[in-house]
Formats: sequence, structure tokens, C-alpha cells
Amino acid sequence: MDLHVTVSGQRDLAGQIYRQLRERIVEGRLAGGTRLPSTRDLAGQLGVSRKTTLDVFERLLAEGYLIARRGSGTFVADTLERLPARAPGHPNAQIRAAEASSRELPDERQTYEPRDANARPWWQTQPEALAMPRPDPRLACDFAGGVTDKSRFPFDVWRRCITDALRVQARGQGAYRDPAGEEKLRLAISRYLAFNRAVASNWDDVIVTQGAQQALALLARVLLRPGDTIAVEDPGYPPAREAFASLGAKVVPVPVDADGLIVAKLPKSARVVYVTPSHQFPLGMPMSLARRVALLEWAQTHGALVIEDDYDCEFRFEGRSLEPLKSLDNAGLVAYVGTFSKTIFPELRVGYMVPPAALKGALMRARQTADCHGCVLTQTALANFMLNGHFARHLRRMHQTYGARREMLLAHLRGPLSAWLDPVMPNTAGLHLAARLVAGADESALLAAARAASVGLHALAPFHLNAPLQQGFLFGYGAVEVEQIDAALTSLAAHLAT
Repeated sequence: MDLHVTVSGQRDLAGQIYRQLRERIVEGRLAGGTRLPSTRDLAGQLGVSRKTTLDVFERLLAEGYLIARRGSGTFVADTLERLPARAPGHPNAQIRAAEASSRELPDERQTYEPRDANARPWWQTQPEALAMPRPDPRLACDFAGGVTDKSRFPFDVWRRCITDALRVQARGQGAYRDPAGEEKLRLAISRYLAFNRAVASNWDDVIVTQGAQQALALLARVLLRPGDTIAVEDPGYPPAREAFASLGAKVVPVPVDADGLIVAKLPKSARVVYVTPSHQFPLGMPMSLARRVALLEWAQTHGALVIEDDYDCEFRFEGRSLEPLKSLDNAGLVAYVGTFSKTIFPELRVGYMVPPAALKGALMRARQTADCHGCVLTQTALANFMLNGHFARHLRRMHQTYGARREMLLAHLRGPLSAWLDPVMPNTAGLHLAARLVAGADESALLAAARAASVGLHALAPFHLNAPLQQGFLFGYGAVEVEQIDAALTSLAAHLAT
């Protein structure tokens, strides 16, 4: 058969062919079970080397879009046959957006009187619910997660971006800005997502937020009413589930396995599902393609919306990552959330989301109610930083730095510490690794040895809502040098051996 694939120029030939084949498979133009031409025939049709087409097929095979049958050829996988069809908008999302907008605009005739001077009970009983990790400076090495390395950030370049942004701000009017964020930054983010994450979006589809946490809070505010059910991964990200619970939602934990969230365990009453499919937090495995398709199918069937948190997708050290759920979403089922906290630093407080079109109006009203808009100076500087190529260069440098730290950590976990700890695999991306206690290992003894070695360890138990099946620890390596990791874990192994 002939495939209608076109290539232009001589740059990124494999990427051009891959994207076109993947798009045809996802959209159903290449149906499940379709036999593809051989790599040799396809290379001849397109006038490229056979190595180029081999690379394309190997990537599509690895990601689950194709299957190879010995002696028969290469075929389109049947997995994607169930993907929800393209639609102008998710009906349920439109209904909820209308409901949300009506809730955001109270009747002006109403009068409001405080019932009492006390905070709601939830806030009084959750004093540390949203506490973020902070390394203990008294320790020789603290493996706190969610922390990045600022020492290698190009602050001289950033200072020039800030100066240019100040000049722009000085020439502008003293007026409030678009709640969705500065147009230039939204353009930079949409280009970045299209090129690096296969998320096709116009700049106007992007909403800039004060970090991913605000994006989650805004989505929860417009989607959830008190008593509504939201399904979350277990183990999962505590600040996200606490944001949902603070609005009175019923947070239901759903277990994960080696393929990610177990879709068959989702409660039928869930109006929203929160997932981290690219790098499950905190265990680290990616959600398989079959499971992603099943989740989108489930959301379509049950009229639910999926919140996809793509929190640290930029740092992948083994193999190729699967594209986000958002790249498979043709029916307005997925709200995509990202952040610069892991790529730059958390103090920047800039995140973003690409919601279904039907939700944008309600989200804009919720944003205006919350804080009107973010810092224009920071957004303009970040847009300059991205559009001038500095962000991409910084990511390349940090990828090497974090990769070396990860290798050192794995060398110790697989070596001297293997009698006590076993890394959760596959764990091929991000700024942390999870390791479970091996059978017979004593967590209290390990913690005592860590204290004696001046090493900060952080248990996996707080990330669970239900009782964990196995104890373990999260090792964040974003803010520790290779030499620190080596010295700290060598000392820890010595204390455990005594």
C-alpha cells in the first residue's frame, strides 16, 4: 500500500514521518489492524534512508501504536479503536461551565452576613496539608523531593530578560491585564508544548497561572461542588488532593500498578479524575498507551473530565516518553496542567493549563475572582527567556546534570543499599526516584542509620490515602550534587552494615 506522507526539506525526517503516521493512527485514518508497508518500501516511496523509516517504526512500536507479527509484517495496534471521536466540546464540560459561571456571579440583591468569626473546620484540622518540601540545612544531604538546583540557572541572562521586561512595562498603561496571562508568554508556551509535548494548541488556548497548584485549584473550583467525587491516584500528590478536599469534594483513592492508574477501579460517580500519566507521582512509572485509551474511553462514557498533571516531563533519561493524554484527546475530555517549578525554580510561581474550550470562560471568571492576573513583569521576562532559546539551552544543561545525579543514586540503590532498598522500576524520568523496602528490611533501623549518617530520608507513606502495600522512600536529587549523593549513601550503607 502507499501511505500519503509528505516530507519537506532534509531536517528531522524521522520526526516528520513519525508525527504524520501517529496523527493518522490516533484520528482513525489508519484503522486498527491495518498492515503497513515494510520499512524498505516506505523508504523508497518517500525517498529517505531505510534507517529513517526503521527509527520511525521502532518508536511507534515502543509506544504501542504499532505491533509486529513475525513473518506477517507490521500492523496498526487495535488499542486506539476505542478513542472517543472528535467533538466540538465535551458536553458535560459545557454544562459544568454554565453551572460554574452562574455560581461565580451571585445575585446582587442578596445580602451577606458572616455566620461566625471562625475558619471552616477543614482548615483548622489540616495545618500542614499543603506544606511543600524544604531540605533541612542541618543535614549533610537531604533527599527532599520537588526541589531544583538554582545554582546552575543563568541568572545573568535572566537579569537581561527582566530589564527588557521592565522597559516594556514602563511604556505600558497602568491597567489590569488579561486573566489568562500575557499573550507573548502564552505564545511561547503553546510553541513549546507543540514541539516538545505534541500538545497542539493555539496561544489563546493557554491560561498562565501562579504555578500548577493554582491551576488545580481553579479547575476544582469550576468543576466540583461540595459532595462531588474526584478520583485520584493512590499513592499520589498530597497538595492536589488537599486542594480538592478543601472545596468539600469527596476524594476517592484509586490504586496504581505498573501500567499506571487502574481504570477498572474508578468509581462510577467520579466527575473528575486527577492523574500524572507521564511520570506517576511518586512511584515514577508512565501510564501505558492501552491504559490511556481506557481512561479516555471511561471519561467519555461517564461524562467526566480528566486533569492531567505533566509536572516534570522535561527530564527523561531512558527511552522515549509517551505523548500526554491531551495529545490523544479529540473530544474535550482533558485539562492539561504544567509548571516551570521543576525546570526553572519554584519561587518563579508560573504554571499553565490548556483546558477544554468549553471550560475557558468559567476559568477566566474564577481567575478574576481569585487574583485577577499574575505578575506581568515575570511573565514578560519568561516569554523573552523562552522565545530567545535560553530556556531550551538551560534544559539541555540541566538534563546532563540531573542525569549524572540519577546514575549515582541508582548505583548505590542497586549496589551497597540493595540489601535494604529496591528502586521502583521503570522510573526513567523526573527529579526523584522511589525505592521500596525489601522483604525483611526494618524501616525504623534504616531511619536511625540515616540520622546517624546526617542523611534526610522521606517515606512514601504520606503519599498514600489507603495503607501502603509496601514501605519505602522517595529520593529527590534535584538539589544535591553527585559528590554529596556518593558520600551520603556510602555513609548510610556503612551505618546499616554495623
